[in-house]
Amino acid sequence: MKPVRATPLLELETIEAIYDRVSLVLRGLSLSVQQGEIVALLGANGAGKSTTLRAISGLLATERGELSRGSIRLGGVDLAERDAAARVRLGVSLVMEGRHVFEHLTVHENLVAGGYSRSLAAGDFDRVYAFLPRLGALRGRTAGYLSGGEQQMLAIGRALMAQPRLLLLDEPSLGLAPRLVEEVFGSVARLNAELGLSVLLVEQNVQRALALAHRGYVLEAGRIVLEGAAAELGDNPDVKEFYLGLSEAGRRRSYRDTKHYQRRKRWL
Repeated sequence: MKPVRATPLLELETIEAIYDRVSLVLRGLSLSVQQGEIVALLGANGAGKSTTLRAISGLLATERGELSRGSIRLGGVDLAERDAAARVRLGVSLVMEGRHVFEHLTVHENLVAGGYSRSLAAGDFDRVYAFLPRLGALRGRTAGYLSGGEQQMLAIGRALMAQPRLLLLDEPSLGLAPRLVEEVFGSVARLNAELGLSVLLVEQNVQRALALAHRGYVLEAGRIVLEGAAAELGDNPDVKEFYLGLSEAGRRRSYRDTKHYQRRKRWL
């Protein structure tokens, strides 16, 4: 008897996304995220990573985009006809690139705004402050005066107020000092380990993303070209050379060599 395969928490099947009814960005993309899993979505700028997160969260229309083909399911529920607010209520929370906190509100008021879709209790705030302790000391501070790292933690905390089943993170390390990157990624690891929160992570820092993730996908021109366990991708010579700039012997490649490799990628 064949083993019964668990239904993925998130499943994208051959989706195509188009902007302005002309520009095809995602081309038959399929991926999945299992319950309790951290999955990294890797790729160069313009590969379609952020578009994938917008398609899942229901925000494509805000940038004149639409899903022209394929299906997106969360826990077996088709999300196609549900707007962004309905998807939040079903358990999808997106932390957008650039943080986008409400700068004129306090930290605490930002968290209140994040829980708009449900009735809040004191325990909801306590949980966020427990996982992101830096925010606890700043709860009365106006968000616009926070550092970049503090704003990133606030953006994650605000997303947690909706009690998501799936957290979508778009470039969480962007513009942060290495110490703050470690703090932010450490908090994500704790949320996954202690709450079983599933995460789909878009990240330019490939090495750091694969150290955090269980599995990963490499996206190229709107298509998945590589997938596998994070450790396997980290050891893959193509990933090393194209995304980490390393030769197969582990030596750092020159810019010229790396650009030449980009033109001869073995997976295309």
